[in-house]
Amino acid sequence: MARAKAIARTGRLRERDFKKLKALAHYICSKCPDTNLLGATKLNKILWYADALSLETRGEPITRETYIKRQFGPVPKHILEIIKKLEDDDAIAVKNTPFHNYEKREFVSLKRPDLSMFTPDEISLVDDVIRGICFNHTATSISLASHDRIWELAEIGDELPLETIFASDLDEVTEADVKWAKDALRKTA
Repeated sequence: MARAKAIARTGRLRERDFKKLKALAHYICSKCPDTNLLGATKLNKILWYADALSLETRGEPITRETYIKRQFGPVPKHILEIIKKLEDDDAIAVKNTPFHNYEKREFVSLKRPDLSMFTPDEISLVDDVIRGICFNHTATSISLASHDRIWELAEIGDELPLETIFASDLDEVTEADVKWAKDALRKTA
């Protein structure tokens, strides 16, 4: 337990959690072979919503990742490290392409992902989230959809505890609510 709390304080993921997040990101890239359907924003949102929906429906997230506020919504804290490791392992190729006055990061899976760390229910939930985001949203629309009241209250770089999904649809969210959610997250680490 002391080791888990020390890891939480340093912001590092445990090795198993890192591997699971890496495998999940790889799986998502493999499920969206059309690079027009998946860029960095959608990848980040698929991970966020998969963990949030898993917490809501199963009582625990799929990964144990920490999410932080960025300009376009919640982002997995370790996503850049994950993408780099997937590239280094020749599991995916990353290409930056111009897209409407922006640069879009596209991901192409180069090999089959390892799904041994996931239950069938987890994969089914992720597949539903992939379909919902990749086929029903643009990067802009899913980014805006993730900007709930909790996101609005946070500062860029702040942690966005998954537990805040339970409060995000309430009319009035206070700073005390945000503090409570952060404290609850720390207690589970």
